[in-house]
Amino acid sequence: MTTKTRVVFACQACGFESSKWLGRCPDCGEWNSFVEERQAAPQPAGKGRPASAGFETASRPRPYDMVDGAEAARMPSGIDEFDRVLGGGIVPGSMVLIGGEPGIGKSTLLLQVAHLLARTGGPVLYVSGEESERQIKLRGERLGITGGALFLVGETSLERILEHVDELKPTALVVDSVQTIYSSKFPSAPGSISQVREVATQLLFVAKGRGITTFLIGHVTKDGNLAGPKSLEHIVDTVLYFEGEKHLHHRIVRAVKNRFGAISEMGVFEMTGAGLTPVANPSALFLAERLEGNPGSAVVATLEGSRPMLVEVQALVSPTSFGTPRRMSLGIDANRTNLLLAVLEKRVGLELLGDDVFVSLAGGLSIPEPAADLGVAAAIASSFRNRPVPAKTALFGEVGLGGEIRSVGQAALRVREAAQMGFTRCLLPARNVPAAVDGMKLVGVETLSEALETLLD
Repeated sequence: MTTKTRVVFACQACGFESSKWLGRCPDCGEWNSFVEERQAAPQPAGKGRPASAGFETASRPRPYDMVDGAEAARMPSGIDEFDRVLGGGIVPGSMVLIGGEPGIGKSTLLLQVAHLLARTGGPVLYVSGEESERQIKLRGERLGITGGALFLVGETSLERILEHVDELKPTALVVDSVQTIYSSKFPSAPGSISQVREVATQLLFVAKGRGITTFLIGHVTKDGNLAGPKSLEHIVDTVLYFEGEKHLHHRIVRAVKNRFGAISEMGVFEMTGAGLTPVANPSALFLAERLEGNPGSAVVATLEGSRPMLVEVQALVSPTSFGTPRRMSLGIDANRTNLLLAVLEKRVGLELLGDDVFVSLAGGLSIPEPAADLGVAAAIASSFRNRPVPAKTALFGEVGLGGEIRSVGQAALRVREAAQMGFTRCLLPARNVPAAVDGMKLVGVETLSEALETLLD
């Protein structure tokens, strides 16, 4: 019997479906995102298919007080930084989605993780829809991978992948990548909205029903977002993003969603010839090439998840050669930088209207939290006045529009990290001054003017 198909136009950004082509998606507002797809027409229950599909284990409603609230046992991956991002280890039966730019190291990291899991936790199946087994083996030889119950297969059919899972019964499954896998139930091409949704849903049923930890590698768009429907991120338990420039030697893995841990956790890796090596002390990495006594440089104590880090903020202020001064920020929100420039002009009296201002975070890192405001303002004022910030001084604090220094969270963690890195003085909000720390002079400030007078005068 021939399966009936229907033609729909699906938005490749959000998954909205329409019976006709539209120039702009009415749901997400994206332009020229509709692509024609052919889908199997829905069949009523009882004609060759069950009424519903879901987890293999049957479930019954239970009272809230009768539900076991014990935390699921976690399995170490063998890479401490990866375990940190996941919230303390891998939860059996969880589903993890990893996205990032091509060539940044997604496949390399997961091949290392799969190898370590295969040596300690049972068989692991690595499915690649983009590379052959020989290509994966060549990469593994470069990484020094030998032994273990690691199985490789180059496959793009979802049905055949599920057959391999039934036969092998692995403890973990790696799919590289979810956009290359297709299901024969849908005539549309791999990577389309319907295919990605079906593949992710079926793999979710396998992960939850059989307790198989599943790792999915996802492509990203030119904007840096995960390709495919937004529902893909809702289906999985954890979403990780690879960050970092290809020409830099370090990589950052950041959690933006985690049902089993805190979000915004971050792991730092160094790309070497032997693969991705975890960096236990990121502060030392980001401050390794800092020149002490250089005007326009300030060290900020920032917090990524539960990890404190020291990073260098650099600023350059120079007279403009054009009618309109330039403002450029790398690693710091450009709108936040413009706000700080306005506060420096209005509340501190720095005349920056005729100067170009460039702000950058050394090492290619990106900091979204406002605790870096004081460091950015200090670096700009230091470059403008051509006076260096004291070399052994760390800063943190949020700057308000009135020029006040507002308190931030986890001040004690930031101060202890600065002390461990050899800093002897820390400027912080007056309301955030913690208990005394050996070898560290804590200076609480209430206004931006007071902070700059303490640093530069």
